[in-house]
Order: sequence, then structure tokens, then C-alpha cells
Amino acid sequence: MLNKVQIIGRLGRDPELKYTSTGMPIANLRIATDESYIGRDGNKVDRTEWHTVVLFQKTAENAVNYLAKGSLVFVEGSLQTRKWQDQQGQDRYSTEIKGHTIKFLDRKKDQQGDDSPQQSRNNGRQQGGNNQGQYGDLGPAFPSEASGMDDVPF
Repeated sequence: MLNKVQIIGRLGRDPELKYTSTGMPIANLRIATDESYIGRDGNKVDRTEWHTVVLFQKTAENAVNYLAKGSLVFVEGSLQTRKWQDQQGQDRYSTEIKGHTIKFLDRKKDQQGDDSPQQSRNNGRQQGGNNQGQYGDLGPAFPSEASGMDDVPF
């Protein structure tokens, strides 16, 4: 069986960090992806999908330390459905992405808003597997931001 999810999108708000009773960090992210297509009436339709992503341990801490609302990220993980009860005692279900891997896709901005490479280090290693300074501008994040890219083979 296979349960694998891959998304590229932008954070709709800053990551939220919480800790379990045993002290394990858990981060929640809200990520927007979008697609555009031509509807039956011939008009372009833009559709945004919101995803809840849950990250654990060091990955969660890195996300909180290095991401903010609007950050472009790649997330790989699996779908997970949780059952919980609301205040009236009714069973509710939430489907979310349990993130295994996260990659930061846009460059970090410094205080003046200028692009700058990642400055924080931990024992000589870059945090979060981040290769931000290496790639430069990766182009538009969503299909609706690109014009004339209809012939792109993906």
C-alpha cells in the first residue's frame, strides 16, 4: 500500500508550535496550493486548496524558526485522519498531512527586505536542509501567477 503526498504551496499564516506533555515539539502549518483551468464556459477558473500540515520534532522547530506567512515550501508526507469530539460531544474528523520532509523554496529576507543567504547555523550545518541561496528565483509559485506557461510538461 502507498500513502504519499507531495505539495508545493505558500503558508497562509505563521507556523504554530506546541509541545506534547512529554516535551515533543509539534508544528501546524496551513498551506495553500492552487490550480487554474478553463471551465466549461471557456473562462479561466482559479481554485485554491488549503492543507493542514503537521510536523514533529526538529522538523517542527526548523519550520517555526525559518518560515513565516507567505513562505514557499515543498512538503512530502502522508495523509492522516484524526477523530475527535467537538464541544457537543459529536465525533468529528480532520484529514491532514503528516509531514516527513519539508524544503524551504524561497530565499530568506533580511531586516531591510534584501535577499540574503541563510545566516543561522547549528554546529556548522545549515538548519532544515535549506538550500535557499543556491537556487535563486524559482519562478512563479502557482500556475495562476504564470502567463504563457501552458506548454510546460508537468
